[in-house]
Amino acid sequence: MKRRDFLQATAATCAVALANPASALPTAFELDELTISDLQQGLQSGKYTSRELVEKYSDRISEIDKKGPALNSVIEMNPDAEKIATALDRERKEKGSRGPLHGVPILIKDNIDTQDRMMTTAGSLALIGAKPARDAFVAQRLREEGAVILGKTNLSEWANFRSTKSSSGWSARGGQTRNPYALDRNPCGSSSGSGVAVAANLCAAAIGTETDGSIVCPSSANSLVGIKPTVGLIRGAGIIPIAHSQDTAGPMTRTVRDGAILLGVLASTNPREHTSTNRLPAPVDYTKYLDKDGLRGMRLGVARKHFGFNDRVDKLMNDLLAEMKKLGAVLVDPADIPTSGKFDDSEFEVLLYEFKADLNAYLAGLGPQAPVHSLKDVIEFNEKNRDREMPYFGQDIMIRAEAKGPLTSKAYIQALRKNHLLTRSQGIDFVMKKHRLNAMVAPTGGPPWPTDWINGDHFSGGYSSASAVAGYPHITVPAGYVFGLPVGISFFGGAKSEPTLIKIAYAFEQATKRRRPPKFLPNADFVATD
Repeated sequence: MKRRDFLQATAATCAVALANPASALPTAFELDELTISDLQQGLQSGKYTSRELVEKYSDRISEIDKKGPALNSVIEMNPDAEKIATALDRERKEKGSRGPLHGVPILIKDNIDTQDRMMTTAGSLALIGAKPARDAFVAQRLREEGAVILGKTNLSEWANFRSTKSSSGWSARGGQTRNPYALDRNPCGSSSGSGVAVAANLCAAAIGTETDGSIVCPSSANSLVGIKPTVGLIRGAGIIPIAHSQDTAGPMTRTVRDGAILLGVLASTNPREHTSTNRLPAPVDYTKYLDKDGLRGMRLGVARKHFGFNDRVDKLMNDLLAEMKKLGAVLVDPADIPTSGKFDDSEFEVLLYEFKADLNAYLAGLGPQAPVHSLKDVIEFNEKNRDREMPYFGQDIMIRAEAKGPLTSKAYIQALRKNHLLTRSQGIDFVMKKHRLNAMVAPTGGPPWPTDWINGDHFSGGYSSASAVAGYPHITVPAGYVFGLPVGISFFGGAKSEPTLIKIAYAFEQATKRRRPPKFLPNADFVATD
């Protein structure tokens, strides 16, 4: 698909937004539900070339993302993807494969810098024309391992840190992303486009980012595996920030194995720190923790305080807990975080301070040619372009952040200290040590809510915050469906417990196999009760 045609299709999709439901369900797609390993086998056997995969995924994006059900998950295609894929095909023939991602098309969120012909805008019109000086570490690692960055995904503008009344999955540049399970339902945010694109098989896998819930919520809402790693495991350089104490990139995939593969690539040490040897570090092998019997003997704490928001979700979770017990898990029920919810105000305070400081530093790094250079400039741009930037909701969060002082402020230091105390030593670490737990479990969220531009998002309940504030890992896996709408189950634990969580999540996935591909139904009224 030509770049000009793609941009025209994007503009048309944004104009119709949610008002034009699908007239016909999409036909089956040759690459539906194929994993990274499946595609790699096809590339190695000669069944596919990387260029053919790029062409097939690009055509599918044209067919159902910009037309048909008009999911609107991809904000921009990489105009060089076919050329890159062709070069990787040639390299495979001459030198062999670089690894599991060689020639595999991946989509990344539009807040991850790429030094190429694509833009990096966080969905904001204020950053159109900005040119990052280099690839983000995440993009660099993908390229080094031979992945084809197929394009960038839509997101909640500024990663959902603009207004308390926002609609997840909406950005001024990209419009509204729609949930492929029921098009009137919200995909959750802020990694909305990444979640929808993977769920709808528009790519092999995608990268999202999270500050609090922005990987795990869209993964839950789109029946995906989402891995929010320990903060710092994946370097955040080159990602448009909210808050350095909580921000991280992470994989969004259809299987735990694919998530483990992608996490291993992203978690590698920065090669810029190894210039003396001129050798690239090997990816971390998280696939060695994939154990179908991985639940046996695991002590799981049931975080009951995060249940109770939906009777059908409770029943689904309780049935799954019983299944895990049959598989050999030892359930400690309840095993709640005693400080849960007591850090809500201090979390927001820290995010406001860090957003101002971190965004100002990022924008300053874009250089004098950038269209905006500070949070203050962004706020002024939004006011001047209110009709395009703020047709549905404002920028109250940005205004509150701009009023904050430096990171040396006493209020910030105290709030950050409180966050870590309540979520770590008096929170997750406390309850896990007390009950000798390997991990904890809770529902990730409820069924996706109807998209509402007037009132904003309608979160019903679920889990993410304690792990996000602590900077600890959190994995969500498809748990099943309520009225046909996806629900995820969360496994979380202490710092750097990714190997244990992957082991548990894989065993759960293999025993339950709950994921079903979407049907692109117009709305939830047509979805049969499970």
